[in-house]
Amino acid sequence: MTVKLAVPTPQQVEWHDTEIGMFIHWAPNVYQDQEYDDLSTPLDRINPSELDTEQWASVAESLGAKYIVMVAKHVGGFCMWQTDTCDYGVKDTPWRDGKGDVLRDLSESCRKRGLKLGIYLSPQDIYNGAQLAGRCETPEAQEKYNKIYRTQLEEVLSRYGEIFEVWFDGGQEIEVGDILERYVPNAVYFQSKHASIRWVGNEEGIATYPAWNAVRADSEAARGLGTIQHSDPNGEIWMPMECDARIRNTWFWNTQNEGTVKSLDHLMELYYRSVGNGAVLLLNANPDPTGQIPEPDARRAKEFGDEIRKRFANALCEAGGSGDTLEIELMEPTAIDHIVICEDIRYGERIRSYEVLGFDGEQWLKLCSGTAIGHKRIERIAETTLHKLRLNVLKAVDEPRIASLTAYYTGAATVFSPNNIRSERQKVGEWGPELFIYKVDRKSTETYDIGDLIDDAGQYALYFDNADGGASSVRAEGVRLLLNGASYPQFVSQTEDRYRINITGLGQRIQLELELYCELGNNGFGNIWLEKL
Repeated sequence: MTVKLAVPTPQQVEWHDTEIGMFIHWAPNVYQDQEYDDLSTPLDRINPSELDTEQWASVAESLGAKYIVMVAKHVGGFCMWQTDTCDYGVKDTPWRDGKGDVLRDLSESCRKRGLKLGIYLSPQDIYNGAQLAGRCETPEAQEKYNKIYRTQLEEVLSRYGEIFEVWFDGGQEIEVGDILERYVPNAVYFQSKHASIRWVGNEEGIATYPAWNAVRADSEAARGLGTIQHSDPNGEIWMPMECDARIRNTWFWNTQNEGTVKSLDHLMELYYRSVGNGAVLLLNANPDPTGQIPEPDARRAKEFGDEIRKRFANALCEAGGSGDTLEIELMEPTAIDHIVICEDIRYGERIRSYEVLGFDGEQWLKLCSGTAIGHKRIERIAETTLHKLRLNVLKAVDEPRIASLTAYYTGAATVFSPNNIRSERQKVGEWGPELFIYKVDRKSTETYDIGDLIDDAGQYALYFDNADGGASSVRAEGVRLLLNGASYPQFVSQTEDRYRINITGLGQRIQLELELYCELGNNGFGNIWLEKL
């Protein structure tokens, strides 16, 4: 079957290939010990005497980041460059006698190291009276702020060389398309009606699987407000996800949270569930009032980058090609615990279902299976000594294009054992605390397309497990089968530990809508499985 697929632009392909970026948040609120600037800090107190963009770029380099997104203006309105639009910025402080320009320094530091530069320019601006998305209370105030914001955007996009990414956090209702086209036509844009990438929908750095890259043209995602919930493998618009995450528990430094610097294990889990699910990870750094990224944060960023390089620097084997099957013969029996698959996304996401088998000298073992591959899919498997690897594409909408199939031995503990995977079992998706982080009742409703997992009419079992294979910390309090958008409760029944789903026919859109409940205190994650009975 051949369908018209969404495909990325060359700029989006380049963005995918970066895999990791570094966010930098700094504003007067670092003097206020809070996340949002309340405009209470006297400007003569703002003097980050040790601010050194060379240190920031060095931390990014050690992390393995390929780009830096600098918060040039957060919601308080403080400007980190020499703006002509207002008197609330670095030019109005004692720092470098009012002549300092953080964006100029950072752009030069990035150029030295081959890092790309992105700019976050908040449409919300408390100092200038603009609320979320740049809205003001009166038409007169709106007209005045529109001129201020457009001028600010022209300043930051025209003075500092090539800009890789532009962030409009919280939406953008001020017309800026002409400015983007004039100064940064080859950048990617986060949110606004001009968006070419989207927010994953949480601030935990996680793209739950499957993380399809396309969205439908008639969805709000096409207007820049989409999240992972709008993913649709058959969508007409390629709009991949950026997973923003904090190395501490806040975006801005404060005196109370040094102990919240994420562990190396936690950061590696973010890597697997962002980059390893085909998205891009944007990890925050938060310089302190002196302007330095604190030593514990810098050290952990380097440990994170070192661990990624340690695990994935040297592939044991590699192959690529077209077609439904790709096989690699290893030079000698070799222990493997990670498999990485990459589609050639220039042709879109063509694969809808796959499995990877390994030959141990006597038999072919099923190592893993899934649906979405996209830019990169990292599969962790139990350590297995193999002679051969084989990727079988079970379902595709056009000829599969595999950029690479690689295998690694890392020695890192796996999070689940594939030994009990049966050929009939298919992974529907993943669950984790990010689904419930903003839900007081610890409940979340999620919808999964399962049509590509269904080969035949029949009965299927839906169940959950923890990533370590143990009992699930998440349960479904309701399961609805949707056929072409209509609910069919008569086709769903519940047993002791799973749901039974009756699929009476194909040739229609088949979805499961799950009402998930997370146990209190759960910080783990796990998988959702569909098994033919």
